[in-house]
Amino acid sequence: MEAIRRKQLLLVFLVALFLAQTASGDHFVLVHGGGLGAWSWFKLVPRLWSYGHKVTAFDLAAAGVDPRQVTDIPSIADYFKPLRDYMAALPSQEKVILVGHSQGGLAISQSMELFPQKIKVAVFVTAFMPGPNYNISTLNQDVCIVALFVTLAPTQNLSQLDNRYLNINGTTALLLGPKYLRKYFFQNSPIEDWVLATLLSRPSRVYSEQDMSNVLKLSTEKYGSVNRVFIISGQDKILIPSFQRLMVTRNPPTEVQEIATSDHIVMSSRVDELSVRLNKISLSYY
Repeated sequence: MEAIRRKQLLLVFLVALFLAQTASGDHFVLVHGGGLGAWSWFKLVPRLWSYGHKVTAFDLAAAGVDPRQVTDIPSIADYFKPLRDYMAALPSQEKVILVGHSQGGLAISQSMELFPQKIKVAVFVTAFMPGPNYNISTLNQDVCIVALFVTLAPTQNLSQLDNRYLNINGTTALLLGPKYLRKYFFQNSPIEDWVLATLLSRPSRVYSEQDMSNVLKLSTEKYGSVNRVFIISGQDKILIPSFQRLMVTRNPPTEVQEIATSDHIVMSSRVDELSVRLNKISLSYY
């Protein structure tokens, strides 16, 4: 029985690989959140392949299997560099669908400003979404007011549980603890996905508001020319729904959708619904 199951899994993998290599759909570029890595999209990638899409998921600097350490990336611009380099190398005629999760929303926002002509639509999946009239300073104030996210607001009221702030050669970094991940990130997700996160999460450098503000200067002419879709996670305990709705009120996107029963890790807890929505988005924007 186990041998049959292995053969079935191998067949599924080979079919998915074939679909990925012969994809005639859109090209999705997936950008992970803080402390996570490309591995966090492992469930979504084959589902997008099955629709005939090409998918690129990679690690930002000092995340996942990227060899850099937090001490190597003094500015958040350094953290975003892998995405920036990838977008710069794309053929001028190619347009991708950028998908940012959580802190990945900041990374895709910079790419929207730098490469608007290469982006078909940008999708913010319960992600930070600054804009030309909604700068980092104001967004950060909203974070503190609503008491949300530890990376941008280290002193907020969310229980830290077993999180650890590390001093690495004078650099402050945050390592998310297993209990914290289970309670606030993966509360609706399969336990196996949470275990994977506890094994693969890495420390995330804490950047100053000034640094982020200097890097993320967004204009109506460039950033504002890109179609944006925001997907609200209805049971997110990190970027709680009221904050997500505040962001879309302050910086209205082209479209707002909601996955009502998802936790913060939408691509884990509600991956099937997310993949269906992303495929429909790919068909709705040109």
